[in-house]
Amino acid sequence: MPVKESYHKWYSPTLSKDIEMLVYGHQGYPVVHFPCTKGRYYEAKDFGLIQTAEWYLERGFLQIFCPDSIDAWSWYNKDIHPAGRVRNHMWYDQMVLEEIVAGVRWNTGAGKVAISGVSFGGYHAANFAFKHPQVVSHLFSMSGAFDIKPFLDGYYDDNVYFNNPVDFLPNDNNPALWQMNIVLGTSEWDICLDANRRLSHLLNQKGIDHWLDMRGWQEHDWPLWREMFPHYLSLI
Repeated sequence: MPVKESYHKWYSPTLSKDIEMLVYGHQGYPVVHFPCTKGRYYEAKDFGLIQTAEWYLERGFLQIFCPDSIDAWSWYNKDIHPAGRVRNHMWYDQMVLEEIVAGVRWNTGAGKVAISGVSFGGYHAANFAFKHPQVVSHLFSMSGAFDIKPFLDGYYDDNVYFNNPVDFLPNDNNPALWQMNIVLGTSEWDICLDANRRLSHLLNQKGIDHWLDMRGWQEHDWPLWREMFPHYLSLI
């Protein structure tokens, strides 16, 4: 059967603004996918990522939830103080947890979701998964970078710490971290190659099993991510 696509728009009480989301598939294991820098909810479809998952979607193995980003309101908002950028992101994180994940995590018996993201969405995916491992079974970061400090003009506080995976992960001993299936996808020519090696090193230091998937000579771009995505989904 053709892949079902449904559009959702609601007023988020957490963000005090409307949020839009596209959902692909009629049933199956829930996958929440974050878009690239300032990306929109329709990005994954427009760049052909959803099409690579059609085999799983058509058969009801997976459902993919693609919410809007608010990067322009948070990390990329140079018109407000860095503390405000972090707070806005924290509200976004809370919205995803309480208004999306809470509603779909019991679509299957696992009670958890898979999280994915490309480029800056890879940061979002990793940060969300490591902050909320109790609801995340799989993390698929494709060409992500994981140190948010360059966005904050030297500002640092506890909120930055708890949204910066390379900072909080070494001290986080939530047992669910060791139960998560983690893939860090990158490539030889990826501008985020070093960031993935660094995060892999931190995970190794904690004895957290994961796959650092380093592909061949490909750029940080959609052809690489379209190759990775269906492979990673096959691991669910």
